[in-house]
Amino acid sequence: MNAPPLLAVQGLTRRFGGLVAVDGLDLTVFKGEIIGLLGPNGSGKTTALNLISGALKPDAGTVALRGDFIQGLAPFRIARRGVARTFQLVRVLGSMTCRENVLAGLAFGTRNDWGVRADANADDLLQRVGLVGRGGVMTAELTYIDQKRLELARALALRPDLLLLDEWLAGLNPTELLQGIELVRSLRGDGIAILMVEHVMDAIRSLCDRCVVMNAGRRIAEGTPSAVLADPEVIRAYLGDEDA
Repeated sequence: MNAPPLLAVQGLTRRFGGLVAVDGLDLTVFKGEIIGLLGPNGSGKTTALNLISGALKPDAGTVALRGDFIQGLAPFRIARRGVARTFQLVRVLGSMTCRENVLAGLAFGTRNDWGVRADANADDLLQRVGLVGRGGVMTAELTYIDQKRLELARALALRPDLLLLDEWLAGLNPTELLQGIELVRSLRGDGIAILMVEHVMDAIRSLCDRCVVMNAGRRIAEGTPSAVLADPEVIRAYLGDEDA
């Protein structure tokens, strides 16, 4: 691509004592791209998202957003620069309604919406993720799947340029999975770039322009979904030597 990347990660490293959870990771994400971050459990994928979003500080390496280094900044500062995320374990504000959860994102995002306009925008976002008419519902009353939808709406309320999805499609039934894939795909039309950690291979094949595969903290492959999923080293990482 001729344009510079929206996100450029170089040499990203994080240690926990003697464990190197992320080991010299390099990756790029361009505007409007959907990139899959793949790998077996424990390979460092969520840690990488935590480093990019500011939940963790790296021991080495850089994270650049539009060419500006953001590694080590507080999460709220990174969010206000246009990076939003969802979590592997869903995090909603349990003592608040669905609309209030989304309003929190609108209030503290890139544009700081308040008042009547914010209420309308919150309802629009709830409708977009499949929670139309549920703005007044307490989050404790939502099913697990609807909590995931709400978390996505709150992330979108930040008006991000880069969205980090950590297994957002996990646990969906076949109908919900198809709806979720279409919802994620629609975000590309808004110019949002997505870096998604995912184990649902149907979603990876359907959505991703490129994939980066990690194992034991290191990047072991990068390319189109079909190419990386056929890579012998990737197969060994997932299945072991005897099955590769």
